[in-house]
Amino acid sequence: MKKFRGLLPVVVLAAVAAGGCADQRPSPPIAETTVAGTVPVSTVPPGAATTTPAPAATAAPTPTKGALKTFTTADGQLAFDLPAAWTVRDPAGELPEGGGAFAEVTNEAGKPLATLRTNMATGSTCTEKYPFAEFESQQLPALAQSGTVPRYVFETRGNSNTPGPADTPAAAYGITVMPAPSGNTACPIFHFFTWPPTAAMFGAFYNPENNKTPGADGLPYLEQARKYMDTTEYQNIRRMITSLRPAG
Repeated sequence: MKKFRGLLPVVVLAAVAAGGCADQRPSPPIAETTVAGTVPVSTVPPGAATTTPAPAATAAPTPTKGALKTFTTADGQLAFDLPAAWTVRDPAGELPEGGGAFAEVTNEAGKPLATLRTNMATGSTCTEKYPFAEFESQQLPALAQSGTVPRYVFETRGNSNTPGPADTPAAAYGITVMPAPSGNTACPIFHFFTWPPTAAMFGAFYNPENNKTPGADGLPYLEQARKYMDTTEYQNIRRMITSLRPAG
């Protein structure tokens, strides 16, 4: 079983605030707007194969029924929609010098599902490549910067014959500006996108302890990740992350 080091799907992360995986203390109240059913973004301020071609962009997920609320980060820069029963803790830890956002989303059971951070200094190294799979991908034009459009992706590294990076979960969902891998192998997962003043992230590693997948107990990690896509919780996560947009 993979070991999990917090929620941040990164290879190398430098000069960021401490406290990456914060405790589960009750969240303070947040400003929110609750609406029923679908909230259009425009109107509200599977085991990995050895060779997997990049998937075509997929349409936005069909939202599950239920009330939504809109959360705006404490710095007033970004907003996203999430199920009314979920909680956001902001700030979830110490902010970097110069401010920014650091918000953690948890489900009804208090399990962390995604982290949003901005004003991050990032860097990556790629000394080894691994078999990969992209379960799905969707462009996010609302977050485009200087002509670069980030995308939401749920992807894996490694397979039953070739493990992924040591001590690093090999499946993650989030926003990235990294191009879709090609060929048979890919660098470790690196989910960051350009956002003023530097870079940002919104996502998490797939963690069976947090991302409960009914009927997946005993399955290999990557098979559990693929099965998680069929859950209502994952569809809500995808809808939440892909709704990220400038506030206002």
